[in-house]
Amino acid sequence: MTDHTNSAPASATSASTTPRRQPHPVLEQLGRDYPALFGATVQPLKRGIFQDLLAAYGDAVDKAALKTALAIHTRSIRYLQAVASGAARHDLQGQVVEATAPEHQLHAMLELGKRRRPRPGETAEQQQERLQRRIAQLFADSNLTREEFLARAQLKDEAALAIVHSALDLQAEHDARAEAVAHAFAASGAANPAAFAKMYGMHPQAVQRQLARAEQLQAQRAAVTPQPQA
Repeated sequence: MTDHTNSAPASATSASTTPRRQPHPVLEQLGRDYPALFGATVQPLKRGIFQDLLAAYGDAVDKAALKTALAIHTRSIRYLQAVASGAARHDLQGQVVEATAPEHQLHAMLELGKRRRPRPGETAEQQQERLQRRIAQLFADSNLTREEFLARAQLKDEAALAIVHSALDLQAEHDARAEAVAHAFAASGAANPAAFAKMYGMHPQAVQRQLARAEQLQAQRAAVTPQPQA
């Protein structure tokens, strides 16, 4: 293969003249055969997809080359975005087979956070705060306790762990406010959340979200509290 970098004129050093990396041939084949998963559309893949592909291709594909192609694909920005979004995992037929676990979404978010530059007009600190808000929302949606969420994340990187702890602390503040709203609603005598929101000049949808979160937290505590034996 010709080394285009070495053969290019010394003056051709701009990004526009940098040769594009050639796509992996097996990944190109996957894009043709399974466009809903590897083409213009990218979906999180079911666990065990490597074995499914080996069974589908048989001797027509090299095992090592397939493993490399999948590694390239699952580390790509597009794939990480799909996982971070919480989209479900799909099989080779394009059918949903399982939800994407919150810890997998978390790892995708953290990896994207490391690779991406801040948005135009955004500082690095603001970018990190935005990531923390996303992680906080992921935690709230997971219906896991803080301990369960951290245990499933299995983070070894200290920087990533610090980001997650900050996000969970942020959510703890939101949860405290949600429970305060729930207590105030119960004591207010308001006929419904909309009436309570109007009474205190709050947005009705915000009140609904906070009441739902407070109920979720109460259910979590009830689930981990030992029940008295009869």
